[in-house]
Amino acid sequence: MKESSLYIHIPFCDHKCIYCDFYSIITHDGIQIYLDALKKEIEYFARNYSAGRKFTTIFFGGGTPSLLAPHEIEEIIFQLKNNFTVSKDAEITLETNPGTVDKEKLKDFLKAGINRISIGIQTFDDEELKFLTRIHNKQTAIETVWLAKEVGFKNISLDLIFNLPKQTKEKWMLNLQTAIALPITHLSAYSLILERGTILNKLVLDKKVVLQDEDYDAELHEMTIEFLNRNNFVQYEVSNFALKGFECRHNLAYWQYKNYLGFGTSAHSFVNGKRWWNYSPLKFYVDSVTQKENAVIGEEILSEQQMKEEFIMLALRSKGLNVNEFNEKFGLDWYKKKKNQIETYLENLFLADRNDILFLTPKGYVVCDEIIANLIS
Repeated sequence: MKESSLYIHIPFCDHKCIYCDFYSIITHDGIQIYLDALKKEIEYFARNYSAGRKFTTIFFGGGTPSLLAPHEIEEIIFQLKNNFTVSKDAEITLETNPGTVDKEKLKDFLKAGINRISIGIQTFDDEELKFLTRIHNKQTAIETVWLAKEVGFKNISLDLIFNLPKQTKEKWMLNLQTAIALPITHLSAYSLILERGTILNKLVLDKKVVLQDEDYDAELHEMTIEFLNRNNFVQYEVSNFALKGFECRHNLAYWQYKNYLGFGTSAHSFVNGKRWWNYSPLKFYVDSVTQKENAVIGEEILSEQQMKEEFIMLALRSKGLNVNEFNEKFGLDWYKKKKNQIETYLENLFLADRNDILFLTPKGYVVCDEIIANLIS
């Protein structure tokens, strides 16, 4: 059976952070109406895409999925398992934010079927948390991780953001040291990205906030890679690090170009070279599902060239490009054309080759966008 993944978008939030460009709404109203629409959408796609597939991961993203009650998450998991073939050992991740859960709620999420928790901390510095307009403080963040461990979660991830305005190397290093002192198995470290339409973008345009330059960003990224690798958190994607055996299987499915179905507002799906996406506004989503059982607003059939470029990009950003697998899918033309360039990257230690798998070195990860752009141009 073909391995695939499932994504559920929960758009509800207590607060919209200044840097966030994911679809979210600051309300708890309409949750039950939304859950009813989700179940209907799941049933619709199960009729067309369940045969011959085994779903090995489920990921609840947002928004803030942990705002839902555990029994509501459990109902969604039941609906997925009732309509799709879900592996008994499926990785089931819930994104959560400190300040939205306590010990009992975490315990109930575990009972509901969540076996991997991803905690959006972003920084352990209280001043930086205020700047990012997060609702928690450093102490709450640390306590949330320990509570997750205490109730029985064995797979705990956290998110951090580096290169915040005025962030020194010392301050960022303290963030990393604080993180690995906690009982975590996975860490995502993202550079602050300025997205159009966010509050942060307006602050920068109004010159009320000044971002640090790309060279400094690269230095922080390189420092992150060296520190985490030295402390047994192996880099398996540009921004993701894990203890051995704790790589996020759901994210790997994206990077390995596997098929996935997404449900809920703004969710995307990718099956057999076809990509489609849902309405973002909650009302449009619910109305569309009510009328036609799905909320698809757009779709595209990828050309072979698009699929080739995406395959190269996703593979190099993660565990590496299997040259033989690529040649079987797309032929030898690309490798022959780029052979001299690849050899130059190998000689200069930006790329390495292990058993015909090309992968970025720590040095290469720092400039991965440039390398990938050159290899797919």
